[in-house]
Amino acid sequence: MTRVLFPGSFDPIHNGHVEIVETAARLFEEVIVAAVRNPLKTPLFELEERRDILEECFSHLPNVRTTLFAKLVVDLARDEGVDFIVKGLRAVSDFENELQMAQMNQAVSGVHTLFIPSASKHSFLASKLIRELARFGKEIDSMVPPPVAKRLMERYADG
Repeated sequence: MTRVLFPGSFDPIHNGHVEIVETAARLFEEVIVAAVRNPLKTPLFELEERRDILEECFSHLPNVRTTLFAKLVVDLARDEGVDFIVKGLRAVSDFENELQMAQMNQAVSGVHTLFIPSASKHSFLASKLIRELARFGKEIDSMVPPPVAKRLMERYADG
């Protein structure tokens, strides 16, 4: 069985992320979507809430499961016994950062990273930009799964 890990902050998850997970779910027997606690960032959604959102977003994919982590991706990859780390690419700038990280991860753990490019219709999506749009009451329904849109609307309802 080929098992892959798709790590990220997912704060919030958007349709570009969903596209990568759905693609990985078609290619591999098991996909583990792992939300990270990044101590350098102040999250909009707490880690447990992000896990709940991820579970809602991927309930239609029986070979996808979610987890949370607050350690190195390579340590989680080892603990989960994954064959590969999967990363999505939106633009050339993503590739530059992700390639360096992939090479470092492979050097320290032996785990290879596979890159899946997003469709051009999702290539502009970024969680930071979606949070900003939602904060100012702009339409985001076409950019995020319904559970995310609902929570963002609730989060920013008090303005």
